[in-house]
Amino acid sequence: MARILCVDDEAGALEILKETLRQAGHEPVGVRNVEAAMAVLGRGGVDLVLSDYRMPETSGLEFLNLIQEEGLDVPLVMITGHASVGHAVTAMKAGAIDYVTKPVRAGQLELVVEQALELVRLRRQNQALRSEVTELRAGHELVGESAAFEKLLEVIRAAAPTRASVLLQGESGTGKELLARTLHTLSGRDDGAFITVNCAAMPEHLVESILFGHEKGAFTGAVKQVKGAFERANRGTLLLDEISEMRLDLQAKLLRALQENEFERVGGTSPVRVDVRVIATTNRDLPTEVEEGRFRQDLFYRLNVLPVRVPSLRERPDDIPRLARHFARRSASELDRPAPTFSADAVERLQGYAWPGNVRELAHAVERAVILSPGPELGPEAFDLLGDAPGMPGAALPDGAVVLTSLRIDEAEQALIEAALERTEGNRTQAAGLLGMSVRTLRSKLNK
Repeated sequence: MARILCVDDEAGALEILKETLRQAGHEPVGVRNVEAAMAVLGRGGVDLVLSDYRMPETSGLEFLNLIQEEGLDVPLVMITGHASVGHAVTAMKAGAIDYVTKPVRAGQLELVVEQALELVRLRRQNQALRSEVTELRAGHELVGESAAFEKLLEVIRAAAPTRASVLLQGESGTGKELLARTLHTLSGRDDGAFITVNCAAMPEHLVESILFGHEKGAFTGAVKQVKGAFERANRGTLLLDEISEMRLDLQAKLLRALQENEFERVGGTSPVRVDVRVIATTNRDLPTEVEEGRFRQDLFYRLNVLPVRVPSLRERPDDIPRLARHFARRSASELDRPAPTFSADAVERLQGYAWPGNVRELAHAVERAVILSPGPELGPEAFDLLGDAPGMPGAALPDGAVVLTSLRIDEAEQALIEAALERTEGNRTQAAGLLGMSVRTLRSKLNK
């Protein structure tokens, strides 16, 4: 049963509408002018409006426009004469959900009302689903307002609409996968799939099959054709997480797939063409990996079309309070309790810690604090398990620590080389071993 508002200036026609709707099991409310109709709508509870097009003071079309101007979320079916179907078409273009012609027949009216109510139900269901999706996405939203974070977002927004490959470079725990998903959402490919491949966790003997798929009988256990990540990501986005961990021989096959937009399944002979946007992430310095021979130079250039450096949490301390509150709300919601606040001392403690695990470590620390401290406020004692880390006021530096006075990579590299040479008393071979590079590379850097 639906509550349906009927608007018609003719008393006889209005009674016929009301009686037809009653017999169909609905609750009709009849009024003879738009002013009275707006009063009924203002009280709420109306599921559908049936309005005559021709009325002396305010027409049905003007009534429809008024409903929209007032922001009332109620659908309208227009009633018009046989000779005025053009008016009904105009009303449909203006936002009417359907129309019926006079003289109104009971069967026709019942069908139009049933279809209109079903459409309304589907619209509201769709809106509810969209709200759920929004809430789910809110649990994985990008949070921050510091200058470093805003600069990062500017780059992401500029890179998203393009088809170019993106290389996200940053420490573990900085949110590279979340940024990749944001790129996908803003790319115009969000109707397609977002496929993630963790290059560091793939079984070595199945890497090629995971990426490119395989044909039935290609190897023992291949009982059917299977599509790989590239094929499943067609018209969408493929995230190659920790790309620096991929074997050199597979890097060559990956390069061909990226350049040609095609590949062959394992055991296959026919090329498979795809349209895939590739995003890669790494927590290593890929130029150094290339120089050391652990990563193909041509693949690096192919992936590094749009390089994006993701700042560590240490570089955006102003975002820590906002992130902490975000994680606290999320954790409290999962526990079905009010979100706690943070004392000034707790915020100071969080901002003073170095966060070697970056945003991921902060999220876990806040979740632990919310679980173990059910009170309305989190104090500094809630984060005692953090201990001390280099960078926290008053923390003692561990033996052998290297203090960096800036975040410039070239200066950091120089400081590390100097520390290694000091520790080995100038022995370049031993220093190169400590630095994880060849003597030739170390000599080259010293010459520079």
